[in-house]
Amino acid sequence: MSQAQAATPFPPADEADPLDMQAAFDAQLATSLAWRTSGAAERLRRIVRLRKAMMARREAFYAAFAQDYRKPPSEVEASEFLPVMEEIRHALGRLKRWMKPRRVWPTTTMLGTYASVQPQPRGRVLIMAPWNYPLSLCFGPLVSALAAGNTVIIKPSEMTPAVSALMGKVIAEVFPANQVALFEGGQATSQALLDLPFDHIFFTGSPAVGKLVMAAAARHLASVTLELGGKSPTIVDASANIGLAAETLMWGKFLNNGQTCVAPDHVYVHASVKDAFTEACRAVLRQRYGADAAARQASADLARVVNLRHTQRLARLLADAQQRGARMLEGGEVDEGQCYIAPTLLDRIPAGAAILQEEIFGPLLPIIEYSDLDRVIAAINAAPKPLALYLWSTDRQAIGQVLARTSSGGACVNHCVAHFAHGNLPFGGVNNSGVGSAHGEYGFKAFSHERAVLRASPLMLIKLFFPPYTRRRSHLMRKIVDTLRLPML
Repeated sequence: MSQAQAATPFPPADEADPLDMQAAFDAQLATSLAWRTSGAAERLRRIVRLRKAMMARREAFYAAFAQDYRKPPSEVEASEFLPVMEEIRHALGRLKRWMKPRRVWPTTTMLGTYASVQPQPRGRVLIMAPWNYPLSLCFGPLVSALAAGNTVIIKPSEMTPAVSALMGKVIAEVFPANQVALFEGGQATSQALLDLPFDHIFFTGSPAVGKLVMAAAARHLASVTLELGGKSPTIVDASANIGLAAETLMWGKFLNNGQTCVAPDHVYVHASVKDAFTEACRAVLRQRYGADAAARQASADLARVVNLRHTQRLARLLADAQQRGARMLEGGEVDEGQCYIAPTLLDRIPAGAAILQEEIFGPLLPIIEYSDLDRVIAAINAAPKPLALYLWSTDRQAIGQVLARTSSGGACVNHCVAHFAHGNLPFGGVNNSGVGSAHGEYGFKAFSHERAVLRASPLMLIKLFFPPYTRRRSHLMRKIVDTLRLPML
């Protein structure tokens, strides 16, 4: 890619035809009704066909990611293919169990009834995926939606056009439009889709856009899963394994060049270990990406910022911090023409700096010295609830204190980012960072309605509550209520 090409602002996307979107949505109604009774084997065959088509285009996806933002093939494997393959493997092994109705025991007044919870497909669902992990954050939820028995319309990001086009080819090869359809486009396409009365919307993106999606869903009373973001804090305390913390955090932060919703946004480091920690981080960056600025910019292991607009946004955050007196510990080089910003470590950042207020979503890492853990916890609680929180410590009391006194979508102790890949954990945010959960069985449940089913027998205690309310029956009802005493605490 030439410098002139890299410097070109991202062109407006060609919008999908609203009539085509309406036609696909209408055609999926009959399919969604038929799929309510689909069995596990049928659903899994669809998922296996998706996997086969993905793997057949493995090399083509490498080229598409390189074209969109120079993402290294190894990162394509680790952060795009691997999560989707894990979702597929998980579904193949456990879908029958997830689909099985779950019996629940009767409560006291429901004696004589049989009750169960039966998962049903929600129906027609919309998946809106972002640009930072365009394949895994599109096809991962798709696997869950198919496992739950839904038809799907997909809207990928217009900011990764090569990957989006290739995903469109995969979908068209595997599914007819009355089952799964993908529409490329920009804001107008997104708005046209949000105007349709979907049964469920799964959106991954920023909190600002998530609010718009939630408002659109409310017009049709559609349920939503919102995977959003926020400023995920990290704490490195005095007891931490500094070497391991530096190695892991430099991976979690600069994976995908910092463009990760669960990337560490800023790091609180105890004053007693701050110098050792920053030196360890600098050593890791030099070892992984190059010993000097030129070597780092030439590194094949660093993705680029997705486009010029986001590069300029990050450059403004960096310049604002420096103008306010922040100290550059490592990096700081910016080449807007190449959408390049070096892995950068900063400290001594004044409280008013924009980099401490906005979600960074790029290769800039503020390091904040602290000496009082209570003040760090207060600062975390004063901000919107983050998608993730990370703590490096070997002090059990400190670990318990941080986990008990803070709230976040997920948390890692002596690790970061990795909870996203754990298929048996719910992945999601809380309040500003999201609504609902995904992955594994949680993804299956996100795209399912848990239907309560009760079967009655002729011998039902509830008959005692039928009118006419004679004196004797009223007395008996009062006695029954009185027997429902609180259990011993």
